[in-house]
Amino acid sequence: MAKVKVGMVQMTCTKDKQENLNKAIEQIRVAAAKGAQIVCLQELFTSLYFCDVEDYDNFDLAEAIPGPSTDALSVVAKELGVVIIASLFEKRAQGLYHNTTAILDADGEYLGKYRKMHIPDDPAFYEKFYFTPGDLGYKVFNTKFGKVGVLICWDQWYPEASRITALMGADILFYPTAIGWATDQDEETNQDQYNAWQTIQRSHAVANGVPVISVNRVGFEQDGAMKFWGGSFAANAQGKLLYLASHDNEETEVVELDLNESDYFRKHWPFLRDRRIETYAPITKRFLDED
Repeated sequence: MAKVKVGMVQMTCTKDKQENLNKAIEQIRVAAAKGAQIVCLQELFTSLYFCDVEDYDNFDLAEAIPGPSTDALSVVAKELGVVIIASLFEKRAQGLYHNTTAILDADGEYLGKYRKMHIPDDPAFYEKFYFTPGDLGYKVFNTKFGKVGVLICWDQWYPEASRITALMGADILFYPTAIGWATDQDEETNQDQYNAWQTIQRSHAVANGVPVISVNRVGFEQDGAMKFWGGSFAANAQGKLLYLASHDNEETEVVELDLNESDYFRKHWPFLRDRRIETYAPITKRFLDED
């Protein structure tokens, strides 16, 4: 398939899990009505971003995958004929939880899941309290509308993750994400942080010759202490911005990607061809010192 239309849902969330799921489904319908063939939702879209505190009660938000949310989304995917990329809080077993994205094909079939590999532990982002690092490896899913590579939020900072996913044959890299600014932070720092976030992901598009879709949440949470910065975007295989969402508003947008561009850019900027793979063994070390 040469071209594919991708829907991006940037939304605010509430404390009501069912309300958030219903809202996401409504926006999937909006995206499909605009022609979307693949729809990507933001990270942990069924809840507020609960990782700002270490609270055992928040584990009650988790669910099996496949489970209730994927069952509901499967019906919608089949009805609308769209692929859905859905980031959820997975309860794998008693006391074992993951930050996981499920993939539903356009016929409603559950294709599998990717478990977030890189888990942050920053102020207001205490994810290591909740999530076990992924153990499924990096994943590519063969959907009706192309090979979808999925990574999640903190994964976005790591070129190794995007490289491996691209080498597995991904036509598009998707990043469901949840990141924002502390509201007591100065504007210059805000913009520096956002620019770094966008730049690293666009660089994955350039280095790998694949489009990148990053879908972030928006709005104030944590009793107003955190403003999730929105700014969702789509970049083509040369890193060119095709769409950029605002920092303040909910948006559901559809962007057309030309997947043939990957071949064009990889031929003209042959970064994959010119890799010196025989020199890369040291990258498996934590640091190149004597220890």
